[in-house]
Amino acid sequence: MEKEVLYNSNMHFEHHLWKSELEFWKDELKSFNNRLSELVTRWTNKDVLAQLEHYQNEFVLHGSVIEELEETIEQHEERIAGQSITDQNAIDLQLAKKHIEFRNRIETQRQIYSELKKGFFRFLEKYM
Repeated sequence: MEKEVLYNSNMHFEHHLWKSELEFWKDELKSFNNRLSELVTRWTNKDVLAQLEHYQNEFVLHGSVIEELEETIEQHEERIAGQSITDQNAIDLQLAKKHIEFRNRIETQRQIYSELKKGFFRFLEKYM
């Protein structure tokens, strides 16, 4: 089995992609919250309002996850920058391991977010 080699430039590139994706998610969450605001004014049914509150809570939670992911990316970037300043060409195995673990977290979060969006869109179809 061949081991994956992660160079700082590749990790930096992937970080850049992830940061863009997280920014997109934050923009989507703003739009979703605007939709919730519209629905709150249209409905008085307690079941519908409970579902609205559920999605509002989910969006807040997801927003917190985004902030946490952004913070982790920044920490990784600082470590990469520190290596560049000291002109270290050696591969930081611990950073590479954390990067792969973080990649898995991002992939998991993509799936969670995708399911949340699907459910929310079904909800909108029903109540918009």
